Amino acid sequence: MATERFDLDGRPIKPMTICMIGAGGFIGSHLCEKILNETPHKILALDVYNDKIKHLLDPESLPWGDRIQFHRINIKHDSRLEGLIKMSDLIINLAAICTPADYNTRPLDTIYSNFIDALPVVKYCSENGKRLIHFSTCEVYGKTIGSFLPKDSPLRQDPAYYALKEDVSPCIFGSIEKQRWSYACAKQLIERLIYAEGAENGLEFTIVRPFNWIGPRMDFIPGIDGPNEGVPRVLACFSNNLLRREPLKLVDGGQSQRTFVYIKDAIEAVLLMIENPARANGHIFNVGNPHNEVTVRQLAEMMTEVYANVSGESALEIPTVDVSSREFYGEGYDDSDKRIPDMTIINRQLGWNPKTSLWDLLESTLTYQHRTYAEAVKKAVAKPTSS
Repeated sequence: MATERFDLDGRPIKPMTICMIGAGGFIGSHLCEKILNETPHKILALDVYNDKIKHLLDPESLPWGDRIQFHRINIKHDSRLEGLIKMSDLIINLAAICTPADYNTRPLDTIYSNFIDALPVVKYCSENGKRLIHFSTCEVYGKTIGSFLPKDSPLRQDPAYYALKEDVSPCIFGSIEKQRWSYACAKQLIERLIYAEGAENGLEFTIVRPFNWIGPRMDFIPGIDGPNEGVPRVLACFSNNLLRREPLKLVDGGQSQRTFVYIKDAIEAVLLMIENPARANGHIFNVGNPHNEVTVRQLAEMMTEVYANVSGESALEIPTVDVSSREFYGEGYDDSDKRIPDMTIINRQLGWNPKTSLWDLLESTLTYQHRTYAEAVKKAVAKPTSS
């Protein structure tokens, strides 16, 4: 860990206390590691679970033992929340329901989790003069302008109609009965409230819009590093299929396009936001990798190849099967066609660019998941020794 750190403008960075809400999740665990390994900052880690950060919480053997405290808190109904926010210099809010199947089947929980439950956090930060870094989602953009152009329009080839820009792109959702947009709409509304708190009451804030952050400890492989129920995001779904040697399910032919960024690259961007408030306050940042764009079908093909290399297992005879979105997600599902982040603002303000290729991030993720799955299976079949 560096003893003295400087921001991008050469100013010394003072040690701070960070209240991280949702610290026990995928992003939180990597961010905690980064902060503890490379900075002198202290962390008040808030979450309902701590499985992904247990390795950081042993004060006997770790050099940062006195710089992280875990508080088992559900922010929906815990009176300790405001006190912990008051004790901190910076609040990072990662808490959310963010698995696509829930948007259809649990729309009320999705809206409450991503909007209503976040309201006290914003309120306490604003009232107590605390800086807030709030995690939103790339889904606030909804559908691209290009998706509404006629099928035969030459403009469909123009990237300007697909790139998503924080300060320009409209946020286009489907109709109300398409409950899939409950998540995106709740996230957009909390963004608007945070922005309004900044404009009217002087709240210092930064909003992060992640574009498919991928890596070890990713949420979630059902039954392995997450609950058995529910349908996770596409890469976790495909990982689950590969680990269980099942065909990968392509929803509506797998024609949607996505970009993916490595968690370690993305966390570098967040640390720059943490330590450069003069450059980050008042901004919304896309954090993704526009160079790692593939169709969902191409992703399935690449993951099948990478997993065969990682595991040494032969490829499946039938690697993919097509399913309808209604069959896979249920009634009320809708989707965006492309999600390509424009990187102008984050590059200008923080000088950040992602580095890791899609192949390399898939290799790292699948290596971890294969090892974790093998260990879980081994534990499950192990018989207790007789006395």
